[in-house]
Amino acid sequence: MAKQEPRPVNGKVVAITGGARGIGRSTAEALVREGAKVAIGDLDAELTEQVAGEIGGATVGLPLDVTERESFAAFLDGVEDRLGPVDVLINNAGIMPLGDFAEEDDATTIRIIDINVHGVLTGTKLAVRRMRPRRTGHIINVASMAGKISPPGGATYVASKHAVVGLTESVQLENADYGIDFSVVMPVVVRTELGSGLKETRGVKSVGPEEVAAAIVDAIKVPKRDVYVPRETGAIHKATYPLPQRAQMAVAKAMKSDRILLDIDHGQRAAYEDRAAKSEPGLEPEAADEAGTVGGEPVEAAK
Repeated sequence: MAKQEPRPVNGKVVAITGGARGIGRSTAEALVREGAKVAIGDLDAELTEQVAGEIGGATVGLPLDVTERESFAAFLDGVEDRLGPVDVLINNAGIMPLGDFAEEDDATTIRIIDINVHGVLTGTKLAVRRMRPRRTGHIINVASMAGKISPPGGATYVASKHAVVGLTESVQLENADYGIDFSVVMPVVVRTELGSGLKETRGVKSVGPEEVAAAIVDAIKVPKRDVYVPRETGAIHKATYPLPQRAQMAVAKAMKSDRILLDIDHGQRAAYEDRAAKSEPGLEPEAADEAGTVGGEPVEAAK
């Protein structure tokens, strides 16, 4: 098979959710260096504008709450008004509260699903509707290796990333005739605030956000659906996936990958967990109780 020639990134309009920090910011910086026209969206409007100015290259910073459909639509409208039709949407916004599932409060569960799942569903749907008439575009969903494996210690987060992987695989097939590319990015532990307090294991080495950003840029140049960071984790997964469950568990135990979300430094994660708890305004545990919960169970949808 002939090697595919890389597509130019220069001039492409790229919108990135959760773009003011971590992987999102590193990706924006990498794309600007390649000549792309970049818009970042984040919940903190003031920080988003500040970061856009720091990145430079005429980067646009716009407010965005991925849990609100109207906010997401306004974000994409703003990108198109300022930069032109969106060529690439990178659904990067996400949170990772960790802990025992049975002890997880309902507000946290709702918040994870709203941001990590509904946010990606909404962004993907809105972008596809804009890209189909043009018969071109690329949607990149940032998931995690937790979307392919199921380590204990963060069950709702793991479920959310499995959802993102499944969504990407399905919509790729639905849009095969529309010229739209889809990628799902699956890093291991990333050295960002979200990954604070997590430790490396024999089988799980941490990576920097710039490494994830480089993989995303490569996927735009030469589109592929499954993007593993680092790349060797994909080979490990493919080698162990066909094994019986007991053998898979034995491999995970030997590599200590089954402890990746359990053996954490809670002190190092405290600041992040506090910020994550405020990442969907009105869904702090106390606010959820006031909004209507009985015995810990929601009476009605929060939105």
